[in-house]
Amino acid sequence: MAPYHVVLVHFPIALWMTATLIIIFRAMSDGPTAKLFDRALVPLLSLGLISGMVAFSVGLMVWPWETISASALGRNHVLTASWTVAYWAVILYVRWARGERVWDGLSRWVKAGLAGLGCGLLGITGTLGGHLVGIYTDVSTGLRKMGWDVYTTFYVPDSTLIVLAIISALLVGIGVWAGRRNTQ
Repeated sequence: MAPYHVVLVHFPIALWMTATLIIIFRAMSDGPTAKLFDRALVPLLSLGLISGMVAFSVGLMVWPWETISASALGRNHVLTASWTVAYWAVILYVRWARGERVWDGLSRWVKAGLAGLGCGLLGITGTLGGHLVGIYTDVSTGLRKMGWDVYTTFYVPDSTLIVLAIISALLVGIGVWAGRRNTQ
């Protein structure tokens, strides 16, 4: 199954990276080309989500759960892969549910920021998967400099959870504020 997983993961990577570029381009432009690209965003994100779920499922079949969960690197890879799929599902839902309104006012920049975070999470997931098969990148060096060695289990300190909760509340508040401002 490992060769299939390695091939399959490149589909959601390509689709979500393309979606990130479209989101950033659309956030910066209201021109006809940006709007044309935006029309392809929901189908692109949908295909990314489907291929991501398939790649994740096949990835779970590469090694027995007892084996992959015995390694800190394996646990981290499964954890970030599940976060990545869930995160891009939320990006898809927000774009689909809000429609064109997602590009109104400040919410366009929130959307661009969220796409950038999703792209970073995707890169970290790929880096961890690469380490599992012996392909190393400088991303892990950057993560180590930020305080996380990819060969140790990723634990989130309480202070980090508090910061994440505050940032999440701020993003929700900005979204609600921008939504109310656009409906007035």
